[in-house]
Amino acid sequence: MPSSRNNQIDGKKQSRQDWDDGAASIKNTRPALLCFSHLRWDFVHQRPQHLLSRSASDRRVFFVEEPIFDNGAMRLDLSERRGGLQVVVPHLPQGLHSDVAVTAILKQMMQRLLQHNGITEYVCWYYTPMAVSFTSDLEPLAVIYDCMDELSAFKGAPSNLGELEQQLFKKADLVFTGGQSLFESKRPHHHSVYAFPSSIDREHFMTARNMTVDPDEQKDIPHPRLGFFGVIDERLDVELLDAIARARPEWHFIMLGPVAKIDPGTLPRRLNIHYLGKRNYQELPTYIAGWDVALLLFAQNEATRFISPTKTPEYLAAGKRVISTPIVDVMRPYGELGLVNIAATPAEFIEEIEKALSAKTDGDDWLRRVDGFLSSSSWDETWALMSRLIDETVDRNQQLRRAVRVPAGHKSSVPVAGTFVRSAPESSA
Repeated sequence: MPSSRNNQIDGKKQSRQDWDDGAASIKNTRPALLCFSHLRWDFVHQRPQHLLSRSASDRRVFFVEEPIFDNGAMRLDLSERRGGLQVVVPHLPQGLHSDVAVTAILKQMMQRLLQHNGITEYVCWYYTPMAVSFTSDLEPLAVIYDCMDELSAFKGAPSNLGELEQQLFKKADLVFTGGQSLFESKRPHHHSVYAFPSSIDREHFMTARNMTVDPDEQKDIPHPRLGFFGVIDERLDVELLDAIARARPEWHFIMLGPVAKIDPGTLPRRLNIHYLGKRNYQELPTYIAGWDVALLLFAQNEATRFISPTKTPEYLAAGKRVISTPIVDVMRPYGELGLVNIAATPAEFIEEIEKALSAKTDGDDWLRRVDGFLSSSSWDETWALMSRLIDETVDRNQQLRRAVRVPAGHKSSVPVAGTFVRSAPESSA
């Protein structure tokens, strides 16, 4: 890792040298991409990381996280990730409770971000409608809403999220959805909606098929092993997990992932349930390789109504039989094609797991059908299609702006409180 170095700008003096680090890696003059997300870049590796790391290969990408409220100085922190992507974290005073004040400061910080990085042409990419409130002054060449979840149905969702999403629909040129059911839900609200269901790094997860060495935390857990990885939150059907584990104490359940938004004390605790915590994305195949069956233990509630689990094709690429609750975007197409077995009750799950444990996997018709299906799905292909749509939209909008003599980009001389910090590059998880 490069040596640590921080550069600060105090809001008065401006030095271009401080902002030239990494400029040599910019491969062309395409508009920068400003992404506004409710997720932390280093939380778990999922859709935003897959797509935006690919975007960073040919344009500057700034991933703007939600603000952190602490007792430090008011500032923007920038830290570089692999490929040159910049993670931007606003820091605001702990006692700042006024939404109006927060919005005003964040607006100024966004102008500062543009000014000190020399950004005049850019695209805004939203994962959260909540960012609409502090980005209303921006003048992007295009606005993209990548709707990966129905956030309004999640635990603790802001009461005004639905209203802000309607504003985002009015601003957006393109709306992408993370699954077919979300596409069907959002299509009536916008004229240009595209379904981009969860894709996969096939080669990464297919390595699990040939791995024989277990990670230390898993090697002493007896077989049969039934595994799940992902964020453990209100979407997990804890009653279902507990019922199956109670009925089959000889089966061992491996749960990988961080616990979020729920009290860890509410999780079922049994000798055959093993919570191994968060693991690096690169390590996942080493764990899955040692499982006998993979599980999608999602509850049937509002938070799961529109989900399209990325882990579904990842489990399959690893060569594992998969049992899932009746999630719409799993039943269509995986269940309909016979690639994933669907079960709703503990008894049905136990029956399907027993079938999966006795089924052949290597070289059988099921695995050939899995590989045939997955051959047409990759994050590279997904990003290539998205990028083409964005480029076409930018070109069209630029032509319209030239026709009406509206300057591209946004320039502002609004003074900004606080400092602006660029941290040393870090490797991503």
